[in-house]
Amino acid sequence: MKLKAMQLPLITVAALSMLVEAVASDEPQQVLPGCNYTCGDIQIPYPFGIGNSTTLDHTPCYMDSKYELTCKKSKLIYDKTIQVLHINPQSQMVMKFFVSHLCTSGSISNSTINFDEANKPRIKVSSFTISSTENKFITVGCDSSGYLNMNFKGETYTTGCSTSCHNYDPKMVIGNNTGKCTGLGCCQVDIPPLMRYLTIQTFKNPSSTSQKGCSYSFIAKQGSYNFSVQHINNLTDQTFPMVVNWAVTNESCQIAQTTGSYACKKNSECVDNDPDYDGYRCKCLEGFEGNPYLPGGCRDIDECVKNLHECKNSTNCKNTAGNYTCFCPVGQMGDGTKEGGCQLHDGNAFGIVPTLFRGVGAALVHTALGIGATCIVVFVGQMIISKLKEKFFRQNQGSILEQKLLQRKDSSKIANIFKENELRKATNNYDESLIIGRGSFGTVFKGVLEDNRIVAIKKSKTIDQSQIDQFINEVDVVSQINHRNVVKLLGCCLETEVPLLVYEFVSNGTLSDFIHKNKANNPTWEIRLKIATEVAGALSYLHSAASMPIIHRDVKSANILLDGTNTAKVSDFGASKLVPLDQSEISTKVQGTIGYLDPEYMQTSQLTEKSDVYSFGVVVVELLTGERPFSIARPEETRNLAKHFLSCLKKDNVFEIIQDGMLNEENKQEIKEVAVLAAKCLRLKGEKRPSMKEVAMELEGMRLMEKHSSTNEDLNESLSNIYELGESSKHGDIGG
Repeated sequence: MKLKAMQLPLITVAALSMLVEAVASDEPQQVLPGCNYTCGDIQIPYPFGIGNSTTLDHTPCYMDSKYELTCKKSKLIYDKTIQVLHINPQSQMVMKFFVSHLCTSGSISNSTINFDEANKPRIKVSSFTISSTENKFITVGCDSSGYLNMNFKGETYTTGCSTSCHNYDPKMVIGNNTGKCTGLGCCQVDIPPLMRYLTIQTFKNPSSTSQKGCSYSFIAKQGSYNFSVQHINNLTDQTFPMVVNWAVTNESCQIAQTTGSYACKKNSECVDNDPDYDGYRCKCLEGFEGNPYLPGGCRDIDECVKNLHECKNSTNCKNTAGNYTCFCPVGQMGDGTKEGGCQLHDGNAFGIVPTLFRGVGAALVHTALGIGATCIVVFVGQMIISKLKEKFFRQNQGSILEQKLLQRKDSSKIANIFKENELRKATNNYDESLIIGRGSFGTVFKGVLEDNRIVAIKKSKTIDQSQIDQFINEVDVVSQINHRNVVKLLGCCLETEVPLLVYEFVSNGTLSDFIHKNKANNPTWEIRLKIATEVAGALSYLHSAASMPIIHRDVKSANILLDGTNTAKVSDFGASKLVPLDQSEISTKVQGTIGYLDPEYMQTSQLTEKSDVYSFGVVVVELLTGERPFSIARPEETRNLAKHFLSCLKKDNVFEIIQDGMLNEENKQEIKEVAVLAAKCLRLKGEKRPSMKEVAMELEGMRLMEKHSSTNEDLNESLSNIYELGESSKHGDIGG
């Protein structure tokens, strides 16, 4: 017993020693103390791991059994049979997976390999999915077919391809020996997102005149397989690298954060907005590095030491949590950056004093300066600033908003009332280098709060004091919106003359920039359809699922933000109106943007949710054509995009105005269906437009269905009945 009593302190000291080493190391830790980080030349970051820790009471080196790996003869193995080649600690794993093969001697048969069948190679974890962007499904052989099946909730989803050898004419096949799969002896197909629990089937086509030879079907990482004619009869490789997306669980961030098993640790954030992943993952906040799953979380990056700053030099740099600041030495002035630099002081250390105390009295100022009473100057200045803040807080009815927030039962939906000093610090005193948006309404700054959250701070130019009551009510309601495709309002600051709004930060700019500034690099039609579907879902939520219906009133591509995965987020509710539950329309001054404005709303000043439907229809046309909604640079007949689009659709030549490079035979029917839906949204009479809920359901259906039952004839037959041509708005931005 004495021996065991002496061993415990030794083990504790060893564990503490390793933790100290981890903190002191230049490179952030990726594994738990006492765990192996490598197998052969492959690194194993947590939550993956091998065996148990040698120090921390033999704690498993992996977060959960689904992350358990083994190392056999310097090869990293998952689930006893599958070799792992690489692990990205935040998103993906590359592993070797097996080829389904069939070799015949004249009989018709097939070979099947299952991912989830007992005693067969499989990926058994539901939060692991096959990457649709990094892999291809390939079939090799003469007159062969391969199918990739997924069974999900009792339904089977299938994709695949077939090869041909033209009666095995050697000249035809050899002529195709370029390393590419073109259908002659080898074919390949994209893999749909979220595929898991898979079955791969390979077989010879029954009508083939060449039954001899082999057929092979497999999933391979893009670029890892090059076709050769010799492979038709002898594909020697039995495995190919395949990329798997992994997530912590298949829960959303919102749900995961309410559980005791939430995996994202200190200085990290939850990510669940990538359509190719099912579930959530964790990543370090900007300005931090390391492994977000380890107990200590991510650590701050010292930009000053690592020379990752924009200061004049490292001696002018001060590291802060998740960021850094530049400063000038004592006796100099400036912002301390490479561009601004530092200059010698002009001798007036209190140059701000005359401005602050204009009306306080020159005698007090000169006396204070004359006797060196700096503390008096600072004290009086702070009193003045404090009194102004109190005045603005009362003027902006801060106490009323505080009372509204305290009445909420759900604390997770309470908006913050930020201090002015907190936001000034977050934006480095509203540094112009942090401006991410500027317009007639004011300026938007990127900021970092003290808890390391990255936010967007909207600093408006002016606000009508008569509308403060409405402003407070809208902050109260909009802050409760919790939808993945609506920018989250985190709170406001009422200690300034014009209230400041604080939103979540969205990293990838506006949809307008996406469409019009980067045309050459734009993603595919599938991405645009995804964006349209997400925006429709957000507007449907605002109209029918929010606690009080909200009409956005300024739906346009410039008010739709995109994150790093091109997930759409509807933003800017400055013009929005709350609709009492007993009303369907509101009488207002007309407000909106040229090209997007609902003609009926312009004529009647009666705002309804169908006004948002019209504006959304214009956004869809913008996505289809790549053109701006209104441009005086275009000929008069095409100046108004919505009117020109409807004219082309009526003449059945809408494909002529679809953006170059987007249309192909595979998506032609789908694009036309979306064009018809846009035309329905652009009907002149609001009552004849579909609701946003109907629009969202139709777009979601298009995304989910592999084939659409409607035909061109069906569409053409109904074109004359789905819309009416008429004059669209010819006005510019209209205030009110």
